[in-house]
Amino acid sequence: MKLSLFRRLAMAMFASLALGLGMTACGGGTIGYMWVLGQQYNQIVGFKIDDYTGNLTNVQGSPFGSNGNVPVSIVVKPGGRYVYVINQGTCPSSGCGTATNTSQTVALYSVGGDGTLTFQQQYVTQGYNSMWAQFDSTGTYLYVLDKYSPSRNTNATGATTYTGPNTDGNGSITVFLSDSNTGRLSLVTNAQTQYNSVNTPFWEVGPKPIMMKTLSGCLFTVNSGNQTISPYVFGTSGQLGFTTTQTFPLTTGNVTSINGSGSLLYLTDASQTPGVIVGYTVGSSCALTTVNGGNKADSTGTANPTYSFIDSTNKYLYVLNSSTTSTTSTTPFSSVSVFTINTTNQELQEVSGSPFTVGSGPVCMVEDPTNQYLYTSNHNDGTVTGKRLDPNTGLITVLPRGSTFTATGEASCLAVSGATI
Repeated sequence: MKLSLFRRLAMAMFASLALGLGMTACGGGTIGYMWVLGQQYNQIVGFKIDDYTGNLTNVQGSPFGSNGNVPVSIVVKPGGRYVYVINQGTCPSSGCGTATNTSQTVALYSVGGDGTLTFQQQYVTQGYNSMWAQFDSTGTYLYVLDKYSPSRNTNATGATTYTGPNTDGNGSITVFLSDSNTGRLSLVTNAQTQYNSVNTPFWEVGPKPIMMKTLSGCLFTVNSGNQTISPYVFGTSGQLGFTTTQTFPLTTGNVTSINGSGSLLYLTDASQTPGVIVGYTVGSSCALTTVNGGNKADSTGTANPTYSFIDSTNKYLYVLNSSTTSTTSTTPFSSVSVFTINTTNQELQEVSGSPFTVGSGPVCMVEDPTNQYLYTSNHNDGTVTGKRLDPNTGLITVLPRGSTFTATGEASCLAVSGATI
């Protein structure tokens, strides 16, 4: 039976509206965008996140080039209009001879209304082997962590130059001011340290830092060279100040990550099997106090924890584990452990059913902008694993239309953003 002209027009109008809102017959519209880094081909894969199912679909033009080598960290400027990708870079066989390694970059992208990325400009940090990046709480200053600080030299005219990595093993932080309108970066110099009456263009930190976290007005670096945490206080104009207590020694031996929320700071340690979760509360002057119960053992049968994540309610801690010691099929090879955080004494209690299976070699985890779904980026198989989050129990379950999404080779970290402002 033929449809009436009115019905045909109504259906056409609905179809146009659905397309405009990003809706499908099986979905509920796009609630945000995700970008996943891939180290094998120096790529950024973009996805749209479906509201109803949590399903991921590629954005137009994906994958995008990372404009550097070995992308390791990605951050979104508050408001969602700009994305920064940190490329670790690779030194030539002759070594890192200058402070302008063209493959080690901070690449700036603008975000289109459909989640597409458009490359704008690239910048160079002052150190070597970029590891991580974080914004301050206002989204005004971008802090980039390098594993090695630059070596200071004096040229024939007596001027100070910085060429090549230092020999003492200390790392460094380069600070950039991020323009609120364009996202472009400008270097902030260290007003506390001068050589030849000139401010240094970086802050030296502990030996061989691997990651950092901004939290409660503080910035913490984890230093693999001596297994310590170094605390710094945010000052005016992007400055970093050293606290009275310069370092906190760690009692464990192979810290792999640092993360936290509110006043809680957590580290993962892979020196034991299963791994260990180290928890602190952040006090005045960035002082750290061990949480009640001390170090917490990870899920039985898990090994090599790589990352931790606290959900938006601050009620649950999720820990990614890249491998297992179990020989039974009931324990997943790569997994995520789930713990409830006691709101009174901060002790961790593992959730029944934990750990849960994810893709091979998970390295990072994010929550979608509406706090319905969790996603992990998996290095070994180049995938993203999606899970539905129950905010009442912390449990995570498979998505209704499949939980595994192809990303890119040697996936590293990922980031999400809601609608751009």
